[in-house]
Amino acid sequence: MPAPNSPPLILVVEDAPDNQVLVEQVFQDSGYNVTCIQDGQAALDWLGKNHPDLILLDLSLPEIDGWEIARQLKASDRTSNIPIVAVTAHAMKGDKESAIASGCDDYLTKPLDIDLLEACVKQWLDRK
Repeated sequence: MPAPNSPPLILVVEDAPDNQVLVEQVFQDSGYNVTCIQDGQAALDWLGKNHPDLILLDLSLPEIDGWEIARQLKASDRTSNIPIVAVTAHAMKGDKESAIASGCDDYLTKPLDIDLLEACVKQWLDRK
């Protein structure tokens, strides 16, 4: 658990370097700490030792996909309270419902709308 007065920690699980850089740039002056991880297994390993305030989760990842990561995190008492926002190119009818059903708390589609991303992150972090 982060210290009470430490800046919020956002974990970005995203395999596309361009999208990682974009999210880092959006939040570089926000007062948030941002950690990026490129594949699902590495994300689960990192989450075994760390507890972010929010996860931005791509659903199409190497090793373990985002759907399975969300299911595992919500099934664990240690991580079930971490808000998960799906950030995905899966934008067909039913994809949002599937993401929510797998454990994601919110859903944003790519290409990312920066204003929507910032508002979504703020909304979830303000709940903490």
